[in-house]
Amino acid sequence: MSAAEPHPLLVVVSGPSGVGKDAMLARVRELRPEVFWAITATTRAMRPGEEHGVHHLFHTREEFLGLLERGELLEHAEVYGNLYGVPKAPVREALVEGRDAIVRTDVQGAASIRALAPEALLIFVAPPSLEELERRLRSRDTESAEETALRVETSRQEMRDAAWFDAVVVNETGGLEDAAQEVMAVIERERQRVPPRIARL
Repeated sequence: MSAAEPHPLLVVVSGPSGVGKDAMLARVRELRPEVFWAITATTRAMRPGEEHGVHHLFHTREEFLGLLERGELLEHAEVYGNLYGVPKAPVREALVEGRDAIVRTDVQGAASIRALAPEALLIFVAPPSLEELERRLRSRDTESAEETALRVETSRQEMRDAAWFDAVVVNETGGLEDAAQEVMAVIERERQRVPPRIARL
């Protein structure tokens, strides 16, 4: 296979809470609209302004457990009492169509996808420092002090897990554009790799 015939990639993007994944990936999406973006299924309540099939796939707990039992999820996890998971079929279909597929998930989900599809490209989005990450988490003011402390401790462990990812992109404060460009550069390098990464689901 020559470098002129790139294969579509299954790209998994993860990183600690508060690192700026969503804003950075929104920018990547603007720059790469042809990429398939996996939509996460969840049992949590829909928030104001959210739409089913746009922001998440909202399911009852019974519906979600049915997806799980039928083996229809790439990965799943329970977070703060709500179930989350990435449906497998749309991702598989995108890859068959020749489109790169991007999945945003937590570190636990990334590990599950790596076990299922070892050739997936795992990108870890990191803060410039743990201190800066803690500052970002505390400034969000969307969680209680206890929840923030838990997220900070979880983030410390996730930063250690970055070692087994294929690439680490640092999202500097005020550097969202640079981080988005670096993610795209990592993807493009991997698309040209010989032999290619071919994820089979």
